[in-house]
Amino acid sequence: MPSLEPRSLDEIRARIDTLDGELVDLLARRQELVRAAAALKTDEQAVRAPDRAERVIGAARLRAESAGLAPEVAEAVWRAMVGAFIELELTEHRRTTAPGDA
Repeated sequence: MPSLEPRSLDEIRARIDTLDGELVDLLARRQELVRAAAALKTDEQAVRAPDRAERVIGAARLRAESAGLAPEVAEAVWRAMVGAFIELELTEHRRTTAPGDA
């Protein structure tokens, strides 16, 4: 992680682009786990798991506070991310449990 303050808007943008690349790599790893979880869940309620989603979002808020990230930003990002992954997981779950697959 660069320790020097950025000297220009271009440098700031380049650092953001680098971070965005790292985030995409992390999200791809998360997606692998979401797909694996979809195969193990028995029904759509288990996929949606609203209590689990709220725990994940709450944990993100706490981690954000410790890391110096605005908890409101963390919550908004995690709600969007969790929602998108739930939709992906529902699609995976429906595909793997579609009638005629057995």
